[in-house]
Formats: sequence, structure tokens, C-alpha cells
Amino acid sequence: MSLKKVRAALEGISGVHVTPYATSGDIDGPLLGRIIDRIADAGIHNIVSAGNTGEFYALTADEVRAVHDGAIEANAGRSLLTAGVGRSLKEAIELGRRARDKGADALMVHQPLDPFAAPQAQAAYFKAIADAVDIPLIAYVRSDAMSLGDILSVANHPNVAGVKFATTNLMLLSECIRSSTGSTALWVCGLAEGWAPAFYAVGARGFTSGLVNVDPARSLAIHAALEAGRFDRVRELVDTIAKFETMRTRFGNGANVTVVKEALRLIGFPVGPVRLPGLPQLDDSDRATLAEVLRAWNVPAPAPVARIDASVDMAPLRQI
Repeated sequence: MSLKKVRAALEGISGVHVTPYATSGDIDGPLLGRIIDRIADAGIHNIVSAGNTGEFYALTADEVRAVHDGAIEANAGRSLLTAGVGRSLKEAIELGRRARDKGADALMVHQPLDPFAAPQAQAAYFKAIADAVDIPLIAYVRSDAMSLGDILSVANHPNVAGVKFATTNLMLLSECIRSSTGSTALWVCGLAEGWAPAFYAVGARGFTSGLVNVDPARSLAIHAALEAGRFDRVRELVDTIAKFETMRTRFGNGANVTVVKEALRLIGFPVGPVRLPGLPQLDDSDRATLAEVLRAWNVPAPAPVARIDASVDMAPLRQI
């Protein structure tokens, strides 16, 4: 897969799929296939496997491999398929090489979460993986601690297809874009549909999405309006998802994946709870609010769903 083709897909929607669990707590392979099939059939440009919406940090390394394999098989070449990798440098390179060999088109590298990571060393981490794995790489930048020079050194690496910029520091993003004029660097909104208009205004293209798991057509409509420069239409569409996205930001973003998974359950995909330390499930009030949102979207009416058996001690959560 060429850098040009990967960049073209990144200018579209990068849909990050959830990881479904069976009642045993293990990954539900058949249901994963159904979820990927639905996203690919909708025409989402880039499917991201083992991203944050896929609970990357709650998965074991073997589970990450299983998720990659299941997504690659179910996608069957319809959309670009990007495999999420990270953790230690050695693990990230091993996961990346294996995903390449299994048929992934690109890698998305999670920014290291080590509390003692030096900003310049985080940039070196991205570049070391880009050097070691010979398929295009997307750098997932979630912190603005790296200097302008460090970020540009990653963006301009010959094997980096783009930067998924996932902070609200639009002044830094603007400077990155101005400073990379004339280069092939691509800057992608990493904060989903709600932030995409502001990112587009300063020169970013494309956006990431967890919404695609639930209502891919709505996400595609937002993207089409952005590409057409119809910001009035974009605002109308983003208004319809505002409550959904606001719910995801609760508890310091701890409910981010929870809202997506609960929505999937309500439309007939029993994906299981979110693993700790994410919020395993919504309370009854929030679930009712979410059901109202889905009805407003004309997503199929919620069917009666039994309460989740999260197989964890819920007592600490009741103190939230």
C-alpha cells in the first residue's frame, strides 16, 4: 500500500471499531466480523483496528493480534485497514510487522503513556517504528508536550502517512500546518466529528470516528458536507450528535467507549461491557437518554436488553 493511497483514505473517515466480548469475557470473533462488515459496507474510508475505541490498553498482546486478524479478514480489502500498535517499542514493532504480514495496509502508533516519557523521546519512538516496519505509519499524537520541531520531524518522516492530531491545541496545530507547507505531511482531526469543523478551518483533512460503529451514514454525511465546504450543513449535523458526544466525555472521558458500546447494544449488537479502567456500563438514566438520541436519529428502535453482567465488583463504581 503506497503512502499516496493511505493519505487519500486518511482524508476521509478513520472509523475506530469497538472490541466486542462474549459472555465469557473473551473476544467475540463472529460479532467483531459483523461490526467490521457493517462499517466497510457503509463505505468508511479507513477502518482502524485496536484503537482507543477498541480498548487497546485493556487488551492483552494476544488479544490485539486476534482483533487485528479478525478485522483484516472481515474487511476483505474493502476499506483501508489500519492496525493500532503501541506499548513498549519492542512490542509495537513486533505487532506492526505481524499486522503487515497478515494484510494490514497501515499502522497507527499510539503515543506512549509512560509518565516519564520525554517529549523528544516520544518523537523518537514514532520514528523508530516508522524505520522498522515498512508499511505507512500514522502517528497518534494525544499530547501537545512535544515541540513543534519534534512533531514536524515525525510528520516529515518518509514512512509517515499522516499525524492523527488529538489535542485541542489548535494554535499548535495551525503552526504545524503552516510550518509544513510544501511537504507531504497530512494532518488529521483526531477528536472526531464534533471538532472536525474547527480542524478543517485551520487546514486539517479527514477525521476519526467512533460514531461509525452506530450510525456510519451520519458520519459520512458530516464528512461530505465538510469536503463541500458547507459549514452550515456541518453545524446542523454536528448538532444532532452533540448529546451523544457530550455523554462520551463524562468522567474524564471514562465513558467514551461505554456510550458507543451501549448504543450498539440498544440496536442489537451485544458487544459486552467496557473493561476496567473504563466505565463498564451506563446507569439506567443515561441509558434512557441514549435511547432517545438513537430514536431521534431514526436508528432502529431499541429492543429490550438485559442488564450487563460485567463480572466485576461494581461497588466502587457506585461511589462515582
